[in-house]
Parts: sequence; structure tokens; C-alpha cells
Amino acid sequence: MREENQSSTKEFILLGVTGQQEQEDFFFILFLFLYPITVVGNLLIILAILSDSCLHNPMYFLLANLSLVDIFFSSVTIPKMLANHLMGSKAISFVGCLTQMYFMIALANTDSYMLAAMAYDRAIAISRPLHYTTIMSLWSCILLVVASWVIGNANALPHTLLTASLSFCGSKEVANFYCDISPLLKLSCSDIHLNVKMMYLGVGVFSVPLLCIIVSYVRVFSTVLHIPSTKGVQKAFSTCGSHLTVVSLYYGTVMGMYFRPLTSYSLKDAVIAVMYMTVTPMLNPFIYSLRNRDMKAALKKLFHRRSSS
Repeated sequence: MREENQSSTKEFILLGVTGQQEQEDFFFILFLFLYPITVVGNLLIILAILSDSCLHNPMYFLLANLSLVDIFFSSVTIPKMLANHLMGSKAISFVGCLTQMYFMIALANTDSYMLAAMAYDRAIAISRPLHYTTIMSLWSCILLVVASWVIGNANALPHTLLTASLSFCGSKEVANFYCDISPLLKLSCSDIHLNVKMMYLGVGVFSVPLLCIIVSYVRVFSTVLHIPSTKGVQKAFSTCGSHLTVVSLYYGTVMGMYFRPLTSYSLKDAVIAVMYMTVTPMLNPFIYSLRNRDMKAALKKLFHRRSSS
């Protein structure tokens, strides 16, 4: 049995988004189209912020780091999916599968805490404008970013180690286009009681930034309601609107995926994963640039500088 377990875990088979070849061809073309847009769009956000001194403030510092996380987040899964489709293979090694799962969990958590940091920044800017520069100093921003990365990786490590200790002696077919914790646990023939407990604890850790975002925006809206100027209210909502749109897209899809029992997971849930793994990181640059005049101006300067050179 031990030899069988070891041989069965040399590699897994990724079933893809739907498991149907014609539909897999469609998703391959979709990913091939969306992935470069995601990378280029987020890189443009980062370059625009770095090149324009007007954007050297806490809000855009956090936005640049969010864009960096989104690039890594998409790159963990999509290139492997595209390469497998081109080579006519669905295989992924056991080590590669665990590595993919680790970085997916770490970056998803980092992303969520980065969104919470941005909500906190907007709450301070609107509710305590006179103390904003003191509270949101450079070191405070760096601490928020570092804490997001540390918490993200700290949450991913126990899941990966516990999954690595499991035996997989039955089916090797992972019901997704990447290695996710839920379909892997369903394949194991070991006792996954501790893994499931840790998974729900991880969902709790993932929910903390959402709670922080809600608290931050309750504070924002309570402050905005006391602003006598209509123009002031519009400005406050315009600075928060982009962030709220991104938060709604991200948490809406993630909650649909993970905030439910493990037994209800199936291959059809991979379609939901496409939303938060691919579509949301791709939309973020457009949401922030189209709704933000300063960002649009910075992008115009960047393109003008590149075309002139």
C-alpha cells in the first residue's frame, strides 16, 4: 500500500474548467486573451504610479502593490493551464501541484489584506483628513504591505504541509484547472479531519480583511453623511467607488467558491474560479484607471513619454 501511495502521488491530472474538450478550447482562447491584458494592464498601473510624482502618496502606493499581487496571482495558474493545453497534457507533478496551491492561497490572502489596507487608507483620508499624513506615513504603508504578505504566506504554509502529508491512493483527477485545496482533499484516502478544520480556520482568517473593509466603509459613509457640500460627497464617493467595485467582484466570487461545505464542491465550481483567478485581476486596472482622473492623467503622461522617446 505504501508503494502504491507513493506512485499514485507522483502527478495529478487537471480536468480543466469543464472537462469537455470543445469548451476547454474556448477557455484556452479566453485565457490566452485575458492573461496578457491582465499582466500589461497591471504593469501600466505600476509604471504610471512610479513615473508620476503626483501619485506618490499612500493610496497609489497600496494600489501599485495590489497590481503587483494581481500579476503574481494570475501567473501562478494560467501559464501552466495554457502550456498543458498546447502540449495536449493535463498532468502536473505532485510537487508542482503543492507549489501551485501554496502560492494560490498565499496570494489570495495577500490580495484580500491589501484591499483591507486600501479601505483603511480611504477611511482615514475621509474621516481624519488633518491627521492623514501622520497616520498614513511611508513606514505605516510599508508595514501594511509587509503584514499583508506575511499573513498571506503564514496562512498558506499549514494548508500545504498538511496536504503534503496525505495519501492519494485512488483517483488522481483534480476537478479544476489548477491545484486547489478542496478538490485535493476530496481525492485523499487519508483522514482529512484536521485538514478540513484548518481549511475553515483559513476561511476565517480570509474573512478578517472583509470585516475590516466593512468597518472602514461604515466609518466613511457615516462621515460622508455629515459633509454639507454636495461636491465633497461626490468626491468622497468617487475615491471609494473603484475600490468598492473591486472588493465586490473579488469577495463575491471567492465567497461563492469557499464559504460552503467541502462535500458540495464539484467540477462546475471551476467556472467560478475563472472569475476571481482571471477576470477580477484583469478588470482591476480598468476599474481604477477609468474611474480615476489622476490615474488617467498619469497614464496619458506615460504613453506620451514613451511615444516621444
